[in-house]
Amino acid sequence: MTRYVSLAVTACLVAVAGLSFQRVFGFGPVLPVVAVAATVPTLLCALLSGPRKNGPWPLWISLVLTVVAWAGTVAVTVLRPALSGGTLPQALREGVLSSWKSILTTLLPAPAKPELLVLVNVVVWLAAFASAELALRTSLRAAPCLPALAVWAVALLLGVDGPGSNVPLAAATVVLIAVLALVRADMAGARVAWRPLAIGVPAAAALGGLAFAAGPVVPVSAEPYNPREQVQAPPPQQRDGVSPLDRVGGWLLSPDQVMFTVQAPRSEIARLAVLDRFDGVTWSSTARFVPTGRRVPEGPRPAKKHEVAQRITIRDLPGVWVPAADRPRQVDGLPVVVDPGSGALAAAEPLRPGQAYRVESVVPEWTADDLAGAAIATDPEAKAALELPWGPGAKEPPVQVTEFRTFADAATRGAVSPIQKAAMLADYLKRYARYDVTAPPGHSYRQLDYFLGEGRRGTPEHFATSYALLARTLGLPSRVVVGFDGGNRVGDTVQVRSGDVMAWPEVKFDRLGWIRFNPLPDNARRSNKNDAVAAGETEQKLEQAQKNAASQQRGPGPGNTTQKGPEKTAVADSEPTPWWVFASIALAVLLIGYVFAVLLAPALRKRRRRTGTPAARITGAWHQALDHLADVGLSTARTLTAHEVARFGASSVGGDAHGHLGPLADLVNRSRFAGSQSGPDAADRAWQHTDALGRLVTARAGRLRRFRRRLHPRSLKDRGDVRSSGVRSSGVRSSGVRTGGG
Repeated sequence: MTRYVSLAVTACLVAVAGLSFQRVFGFGPVLPVVAVAATVPTLLCALLSGPRKNGPWPLWISLVLTVVAWAGTVAVTVLRPALSGGTLPQALREGVLSSWKSILTTLLPAPAKPELLVLVNVVVWLAAFASAELALRTSLRAAPCLPALAVWAVALLLGVDGPGSNVPLAAATVVLIAVLALVRADMAGARVAWRPLAIGVPAAAALGGLAFAAGPVVPVSAEPYNPREQVQAPPPQQRDGVSPLDRVGGWLLSPDQVMFTVQAPRSEIARLAVLDRFDGVTWSSTARFVPTGRRVPEGPRPAKKHEVAQRITIRDLPGVWVPAADRPRQVDGLPVVVDPGSGALAAAEPLRPGQAYRVESVVPEWTADDLAGAAIATDPEAKAALELPWGPGAKEPPVQVTEFRTFADAATRGAVSPIQKAAMLADYLKRYARYDVTAPPGHSYRQLDYFLGEGRRGTPEHFATSYALLARTLGLPSRVVVGFDGGNRVGDTVQVRSGDVMAWPEVKFDRLGWIRFNPLPDNARRSNKNDAVAAGETEQKLEQAQKNAASQQRGPGPGNTTQKGPEKTAVADSEPTPWWVFASIALAVLLIGYVFAVLLAPALRKRRRRTGTPAARITGAWHQALDHLADVGLSTARTLTAHEVARFGASSVGGDAHGHLGPLADLVNRSRFAGSQSGPDAADRAWQHTDALGRLVTARAGRLRRFRRRLHPRSLKDRGDVRSSGVRSSGVRSSGVRTGGG
């Protein structure tokens, strides 16, 4: 019976360990895979361990059968969708050998594809088979736990940076390991030690509760090892043959084409593409897109932000770039790839009319205080965003670069800080040129030189790319973003049209990330239709914050580099944890540990007394009976004989106590002083009398009283070792019988 109970525990233990893959795929996809992989091999091992004339089946037969069962099960339950285009060996080879690398190069949660989930099936299946065989073929208590811990190791490595928490599963693992150790403690016997289990399981549950409560607040200063840093991501792919920036001019000339529709509680700018590389002729993207199930990595954490959920339906938007408010956090309903750096989204295939998805975004709300002390970013991405190439085939810098630097210096004369330079440059371009959708498109050095020198009229393409180049000449890392602003409301839906296209520059600041600036003239706002959606509230607040931050740092003249004040300190969440938090945790751990110890000590003592030779087991039963008598307030002196203890104990307990204490006293005297040795049957009878006495004491004293006595520190002490064993055939009768005090 014990081995089958232990098999059930090992199956649950491996299943809980397998559920830790929820940080990789989520609970929904993992649950059925883990349930099958943990149950089937355990049942198979149980069937093969049944009664057989020549003993249990050899291990190699069990191994062969479980491999065959696994292949059939995984083909039916996991890989059936992937078998339509290939054979089972091919699908297994791709799933088992390549899935780990695909997971490590995918943003978590990973898509629940069969070729990825097969790895979970393999790991859990092997662990369940190994745990079951160890439970059946060894007597080591902790050995069946090791395969489950191996599953934990794999899941933790693959789930670094994944969403959610495994703390509840870790607490459940602690409980199941303790239960398994208690179950296997009586492997030599013919039955499960149910009474130790009745005490040990609640104690194990208390230990698991402690692990669950303390897990989230345990301070961990070291960053976890991330194997993703050792796996090279796939090379960047050209997502779209035509840059969205090249489409801006054409869209503005045909402004009534519906690109997509948005259902959302508030209006936000929809970002489409991020372009950060300029070669002298055109802007392009260096995004390294990686697959993702639906999550987008988190960006900078502003002190103030708001969340927005949008339901977007594609209409006539071409290409693969997926519109969303900045910064998206989760996408449902559309398979996408994500650039972890910028958060830009792209579809695996060109967009089609009618495709719909839901995107949740966290939109930062930068204040003047945030911007006032901001310094220019100096990370590798920012340094790359300062490059001013000479152009294809050029052997020397183009003359336009020098002219752009002169223009930028004039536009920002008197600026004393990076934010002031960025804000003054945007304000200067607003007044310098006119907005004109009929201006010829293009953003090469030559075309921008014409825009700034002679034409002085242009579309968002000209204003945004001019700003980005001018900012780079000032030492401000910059890039260009294409998106949509506004739209026309129809019922509860906003129709975003081609005429709502926008292009804007962004500058990267330390700790803040990329901040949007608007160099467009005021008349560049959306159409004059009555149903037009006004510019987003977030954008208006950002522009006002930039103006306020710049005005706070006005200097007396050019060359003055005195700033308002020192750079802002790190955010408050980096402050050390107060000492009282650790003190409270330590006190709670001590209290729970004490309760756990005083509750577990009697169970461990009883289990120890049940083992050994028959004479030792009989003596252990007598000591256990003395513990029961102490629970009704009866203490014995060392000079009393066993029968004297039985007489006083029977009068204190009442009922049929004498019918158990008397025979128990006979057995303990016989085992100690008789010439012949006691047998196992005598030891079993002694424990039957002791267990019956325990039930009578519980009925007499009550469970609550016994529980209170267990909480006393003396319960940790073995009463049978310090009080009389009562094993004396004769002796001086003593008055040292005390009742009521214990």
